[in-house]
Amino acid sequence: MDVKDFYYDLPQELIAQDPLEDRSSSRLMVLNRTTGAVTHKIFSDIIDYLNPGDCLVLNNTKVIPARLFGVKEETGAHVEVLLLKRKENDNWECLVRPGKKLKPGAKVIFGDGLLHGEITDVLEEGNREIHFTYEGIFEEILDQLGQMPLPPYITHELKDKNRYQTVYAKYDGSAAAPTAGLHFTKELLQKVKDKGVLIAEVTLHVGLGTFRPVKVENVLDHHMHSEYYQITQEAADLINQTKANGHRVISVGTTSTRTLESAADENGFLKATSGWTQIFIYPGYQFKVIDCLITNFHLPESTLVMLVSALAGREHVLAAYEEAVKERYRFFSFGDAMFITDDEK
Repeated sequence: MDVKDFYYDLPQELIAQDPLEDRSSSRLMVLNRTTGAVTHKIFSDIIDYLNPGDCLVLNNTKVIPARLFGVKEETGAHVEVLLLKRKENDNWECLVRPGKKLKPGAKVIFGDGLLHGEITDVLEEGNREIHFTYEGIFEEILDQLGQMPLPPYITHELKDKNRYQTVYAKYDGSAAAPTAGLHFTKELLQKVKDKGVLIAEVTLHVGLGTFRPVKVENVLDHHMHSEYYQITQEAADLINQTKANGHRVISVGTTSTRTLESAADENGFLKATSGWTQIFIYPGYQFKVIDCLITNFHLPESTLVMLVSALAGREHVLAAYEEAVKERYRFFSFGDAMFITDDEK
């Protein structure tokens, strides 16, 4: 399977740089995965496509303001640090710039000494392990000093940190937002519940690997970064009950999808569990849990385009993307949404 099979031509100006004022007013393309037919709607119309007894699965991870700017203790040189993965005892795996000057033993000062970091190890791909020291609560210091780690294709500064956060974000840990969920408002979620749709919450802390381009020609040679996930017994019960009753499991985002498909047994049954997943979903994959997917429009040749192609078929997905370009949809994190369904409406 060649990575070029997942290429499409995207004009630069269609990459959304800012979130819309009203989250649920973005456009929604409804793609029938069986026929390839598309319908153009507004995101708040999603309510019309959800049926009583269906289960909507949300990823309740919270993005941490993981981008820190500091100075090297010895020289005062500017340093940028991006927190990737929390380890034990205030150690983090980080991406650092400039990497060459930050060898083990180097010390970095952030926020006039509110936070100190020492490079303790060089990890794979040049990442660094940093041990942080501080007084008080790390998350509060991070909130004060850190910036949201926006994707590389967003060049505008975000005025309101909360706009890169879902309205149901709960558990700190992501370096990127589960962006399909950004379209939901509290009011829309209440309407969903009022209609008799069940809502299950799972957690997957999104790593920056989500933006990593596929650099190999053969898709099967691509190596996925691992991400931590957790499913509670309550969520597992809701999803199992939905399937047992013959209703649909509708995943909000590729991260919720990867969580469910990682945790399920071969019959699609879920139990309370947590762990690390490197699941890579591409065409040919047989989905065990999800029936429908709410997602954004993804980068050409990315693992995310491959995942949606596995659900809806590569030809259907690329034709829908071509239509989205023609209709001037907004793409990527702050862009418009797609609902992949097997329903005729």
